[in-house]
Amino acid sequence: MHMMSKLQTTTNKISRKLPTNRPPTHPGEMLLEEFIKPLNITQTELAQRLGVSYPRLNEIIKGRRSVTPDTALRLSRVLGMSADFWLGLQQDWDLWHAMNSPKAIEIKMLRPLSTFPPRSPLPNL
Repeated sequence: MHMMSKLQTTTNKISRKLPTNRPPTHPGEMLLEEFIKPLNITQTELAQRLGVSYPRLNEIIKGRRSVTPDTALRLSRVLGMSADFWLGLQQDWDLWHAMNSPKAIEIKMLRPLSTFPPRSPLPNL
């Protein structure tokens, strides 16, 4: 039982506040609005600097592709923001959509392990 309370505490500590009335900002939108436009560079130029293809970068900007750890490391190196920043944006996006999907109802029906009665210990053999 001690293990369960530790798990619950750990789980609660890592949760971040997500918007309730709209999806969080997609990392591609952040990239376009806060970096590409203000720096006055093209997607083609940034793709070259990142060492990725134009379609890969363009799909991220359009919200059709996720930021992977590889892409996050590249963005971090070229733009100066941490890889955690980019992965955090992606995680928030993915989590919000999972929480607002039809599967969310099914997930809410699952019983937490802490609600099950304790099992008697197995006998030592």
